[in-house]
Amino acid sequence: MGDLFSLFINSVFIGNILLAYFLGMCSFIAVSKNVDTAAGLGFAVIFVLSVTSPVNWIIYHGLLAPGALSWLGFSDLDLSFLKFITFIAVIAAITQAVEMVIDRYSPGLYATLGVFLPLIAVNCAILGTSLFMVERNYTFMESIVFGAGSGTGWMLAIVTMAAIRKKARYSDVPEGLQGFGFTMIIAGLMAMTFMMFSGITL
Repeated sequence: MGDLFSLFINSVFIGNILLAYFLGMCSFIAVSKNVDTAAGLGFAVIFVLSVTSPVNWIIYHGLLAPGALSWLGFSDLDLSFLKFITFIAVIAAITQAVEMVIDRYSPGLYATLGVFLPLIAVNCAILGTSLFMVERNYTFMESIVFGAGSGTGWMLAIVTMAAIRKKARYSDVPEGLQGFGFTMIIAGLMAMTFMMFSGITL
């Protein structure tokens, strides 16, 4: 249990999928203009990551990994080269389900998120989490914790950015830094701030 807690804290702060690996920056920059919208997308990302990581783990270790089909008599078969297309298909299917649920129960949030909701399917943070899971040889439980932690870290980052950008509207930002330039400076400062967690030993 302690190892799972350490993995969760690591994926939220120390190895933040957004600020440590810079995955998912497109929607991070585009949607972090409003705190409510950022929080809504953040919860959607947490759900998608918490579901896709274990599902992709099952598919990889049950069908694609070297020797996974030994129970069918194909002990030498290696289908791991299909993990990219398979993971993307799973992510797209689950994202579509999330989109339908939000459209049904929260039309306001659905309208606010607009095109960025289906873009979760091509969010590199979602695919990157599944690929990290395979590369680091996580167990099934670790894949669930890692997915939930990565989603929580991504949400923490985008909500923090949205809050900063909201406050910055009342600041006297130099003309040359207004807009995208100011946003990238804040993202860089946030990334350096999260690097301070790297010294924590759990």
